Amino acid sequence: MTTMTPRELLASMFTAAVGAAQPALCIPRNLPAPPKGRTVVIGAGKASAAMAQALERSWPGPLSGLVVTRYGYAVPCERIEIVEAAHPVPDAAGREAAQRMLRTVRGLSADDLVICLISGGGSALLPLPGEGVTLEDKQAINRALLASGASITEMNCVRRHLSAIKGGRLAAACHPARVVNLLISDVPGDNPMDIASGPTVADPTTCADALEVVRRYGIDLPAGARRLLESGDGETIKPGNRRLEHVETHIVASPQMALEAAADVARQAGVTPLILGDSIEGEARDVAKVMAGIALQARRHGQPVAGPCVLLSGGETTVTLRGNGRGGRNVEFLLALAVALDGAPDIHALAGDTDGVDGAEEIAGAFVTPDTLARGWERGLPPRASLENNDAHTFFRALGDSLVTGPTLTNVNDFRAIYVAQSVGVRAHP
Repeated sequence: MTTMTPRELLASMFTAAVGAAQPALCIPRNLPAPPKGRTVVIGAGKASAAMAQALERSWPGPLSGLVVTRYGYAVPCERIEIVEAAHPVPDAAGREAAQRMLRTVRGLSADDLVICLISGGGSALLPLPGEGVTLEDKQAINRALLASGASITEMNCVRRHLSAIKGGRLAAACHPARVVNLLISDVPGDNPMDIASGPTVADPTTCADALEVVRRYGIDLPAGARRLLESGDGETIKPGNRRLEHVETHIVASPQMALEAAADVARQAGVTPLILGDSIEGEARDVAKVMAGIALQARRHGQPVAGPCVLLSGGETTVTLRGNGRGGRNVEFLLALAVALDGAPDIHALAGDTDGVDGAEEIAGAFVTPDTLARGWERGLPPRASLENNDAHTFFRALGDSLVTGPTLTNVNDFRAIYVAQSVGVRAHP
């Protein structure tokens, strides 16, 4: 049995999850053979700079290129240029980087190789608007989508069709060169078209699908954006397009890999892990209620697993903004979980974004303990009021329970761990 405290155990599992998805581990073993011609590296995402660095250190021949990452996420590279831009709401630096990236891959030959390094966050970091759409339009639409409660799949459908680089357009610009995509997945299901809105893979969805998402969530589209979708001029590159015939795609790190690494830590500590799923979606508060029910069942009845145990899950929940507080989907999940557990003993939890940023805050997530609610009341922070105001970061920071990691240089979506120290119930026998 472990001698670690519940917080230490949860933190060590999170560290293992993040470590399993580090580019230094997953990039070198997935590199293609050097080509006859040039090797050009492009990419975008919160992990793209670290991916570029790992590639540089392992690549046997000459190369050049350009990748864009989030402000504060750059790492030193010698031959690949690293550009920083804004996330989650795009800025002019990202637009300029996208324009330069398209210029970088023009005029390549069939003997050339493009290695594309994509990770989560690339949608905001490559904000090249389609015809008739401005950067300001993209910023407004992005804010509206983030606040709407739409899933990442729905949001990226809209983003692809309002873009001049996403939805396979970047790969098409590389033709006839060979394109090898190395992707770190941060999306439920690991679908390449949803990782950074799929700039280098085919997209089977349509402008009509994007319009349906806009209608479903009541997004107010600027005139140019609506015109682009309604006219069909925003259509993406479809499966079977000849310009994508030399594209191959590899998922080099995923949420499942991270969960399995955390499960290994639990086993070594004498704690039984149960992975509930790597692609769980839904409103954060609703997912929290379900997870609380499973944790309580484990404590009371030893089902579906007896304590000491840890319930592990990944995926990406959503938050429909109702208040004006400081929150992210992971801390919203945790505060709703604490409310649902209502001070139940022996249950501790951690949830965090593996990129180190939950929502717009430089905070990865937080911890929940059996006395979370009581300590909140003591500090004059009614838990339900904080939840209704989407203000969970303020709540957990006041308790000293924020999880702060700084840039992790990877991104395999959200990580959730609920530790049940013991089961107290007795199973009925037939």
